[in-house]
Amino acid sequence: MQTYISLAQIDEIAEKIRKQISIQPAVGLILGSGLNGLADSVQNPVHIPYNDLPNFPVSTVHGHVGRFVIGELEGKPVIVMQGRIHYYEGYTMGEVTLPVRVMHRLGVHSLFVTNAAGGVNAEFVPGDVMLITDQLNLMGMSGLNPLMGPNLDEIGPRFPDMSQPYDREYCDIARKVAASNNLTLREGVYAGLSGPSFESPADLRFLRLAGADAVGMSTVPEVIIARHGGMRALGFSGISNKANLDGSTITTHEEVIEAGKVITPKVEAIVRGVLREI
Repeated sequence: MQTYISLAQIDEIAEKIRKQISIQPAVGLILGSGLNGLADSVQNPVHIPYNDLPNFPVSTVHGHVGRFVIGELEGKPVIVMQGRIHYYEGYTMGEVTLPVRVMHRLGVHSLFVTNAAGGVNAEFVPGDVMLITDQLNLMGMSGLNPLMGPNLDEIGPRFPDMSQPYDREYCDIARKVAASNNLTLREGVYAGLSGPSFESPADLRFLRLAGADAVGMSTVPEVIIARHGGMRALGFSGISNKANLDGSTITTHEEVIEAGKVITPKVEAIVRGVLREI
């Protein structure tokens, strides 16, 4: 397992993708558990399985197809990750965020991320969609920041600013799109943990006190890498289950996938609307 990934390795993957497509993708989308259906809406798609790319991590989680889909969505050239890579699968942080590095080298200027998350905010219910306004980088705080190691100066600075991880203009557009579609759009802070075990009641009480509204096992490292490269980010959490603050219920991956069936149409409507506006 390689700890750090070089610019040459990133560019090798980007070049292999570039040779298979005829468009210049401008927006990257990363789809979370149960939210893969949006990729099926891409027009004139080119499908590139992850295992066809050199030294590229392969998604191993049920509900994550494991391929890039490149084409057009709402008239915009997009590259969609139909299935993401997670740290808990045994990959390094460099490997987890390699897809975002590749997108950047392909010329992608904006990254839309979606995820399935547990609702920490007591007002959230399964099926809600939350606009991510900020993130709690608990993985990074414990030493798992994806920017550790040699800095890629060609991409971004050694110490990138994270005061606005999620683009405020894009967030405003998302709010307007949701309102015009009569969709309730929650807002809040997403806490990123390493997983794969779901949170204990004590974990969740701690997160609530720390200001988290939703919790999951992805997204935060990807957004850090996007911002390091100057990409604009927009994020949505599909609330798949309520926080089990007292230990009275059991959380399963199956319910996460099921909740995605309700959440996907809402997320798709908002993402499509934002794409039309940018």
